[in-house]
Amino acid sequence: MTDTLTHHGKRVSAPVRPSPHPGLIFFILAMGGFAIGTAEFAAMSLVPMISAGMHVTVPQAGHAIEAYAAGVCVGAPLIAMLGARQSRKYLLIGMLAMYVIGNGLTALVPNYGLLLLCRFMSGLPHGAYFGTAGIVASSLVPPNRRTQAVARVVLGLTIATIGGVPMANGLGLLVGWRWAFVLIAALALCTMLLIICFVPTDPPRPHASALTEIRALRNRQVWLTLGIGVIGFGGIFCVYTYLASILQEVTHAPAYMIPVMLAVFGVGMTVGTMACAWAADRKMMPTIGGTLLVNAAALAGFPGSVHSVWGMMPIVFMIGCGGGLGTVIQSRLLTVAVDAQALAAALNQSAFNLANAIGPMLGGMAISFGLGWESVGWVGACLAMGGFVMWLLTLSDIRAAARRQAGG
Repeated sequence: MTDTLTHHGKRVSAPVRPSPHPGLIFFILAMGGFAIGTAEFAAMSLVPMISAGMHVTVPQAGHAIEAYAAGVCVGAPLIAMLGARQSRKYLLIGMLAMYVIGNGLTALVPNYGLLLLCRFMSGLPHGAYFGTAGIVASSLVPPNRRTQAVARVVLGLTIATIGGVPMANGLGLLVGWRWAFVLIAALALCTMLLIICFVPTDPPRPHASALTEIRALRNRQVWLTLGIGVIGFGGIFCVYTYLASILQEVTHAPAYMIPVMLAVFGVGMTVGTMACAWAADRKMMPTIGGTLLVNAAALAGFPGSVHSVWGMMPIVFMIGCGGGLGTVIQSRLLTVAVDAQALAAALNQSAFNLANAIGPMLGGMAISFGLGWESVGWVGACLAMGGFVMWLLTLSDIRAAARRQAGG
């Protein structure tokens, strides 16, 4: 296991005490992803319960999702820069401690205003955790398997959509939505203790700095790649946030079908993550473009499926498969942001959580304007196609750079 630094303009490798059980490290890092994924996606499925418990409208309860996403957008780059010189093991421990506190407080809030504040606080370590854990995981494998290594960490998040989210949603239905956040805090605490016990300690990086990370972000490809995530991923969140409400208000499905449908989405996300990672380690850019087009088609098919549970299932599964885009975007950022991997990986999480704010916001606007619950599918399809346009711009920039290099 090695860690890459920049020292006087040269790339060097700092040795990290190797672990005799790399598979255990993958499992522990994925467990952290499971806790964070459960928190992020369960909150979306709990929106109707939060709405009733806090005596606010469903769109107002949806602001709790936006507050969490705002915390991710702020915290991811801030923690990555402030922690540039620190041991990544201790960064992971500190971030999980913040997550335990933030979600524990969410379970105790007495009013809507404090709920938004606690969701913002909970979001602060989210992005930096996945960025740091992804770098640790990718350091355990050869470069041609980097995307699959990152996927093994993100797999915890996708499995959360299969097991963690339905479990939290079911817990909310049985004993109240607050207990779902108690569960999340307990999962994060367990992960923190496992990291303390089993993840090897890497040395600090005294030659790393926030300034070095920021300078490395001058590469246009970093920002174009982030743009794909911000726009293209918003469509998935647009539908997922209102999925529980649509099942209740439009499909008139029994309450037990909500966790089932959330699990269907999670299975799709897990399949998509592994399939996209495998494909991206062979052809990165075609995988991104193809995923966006397939996702746009699935989202466009969603409005026509909302009146039947069985009709919704394959569509929701395909929308979930589009979640594989996240791993591919992160792997590409680790490639193009050579000397700013920590910041770029953290910004990737900011990008996707900005999408997490934009998607529900635009979907909520469509619903508020009287376009109907099913309109979130059309909004999502437009966002996916917007991501595809960003992909075309990225591809054009790559080809232009290649021509300049050939001509120079």
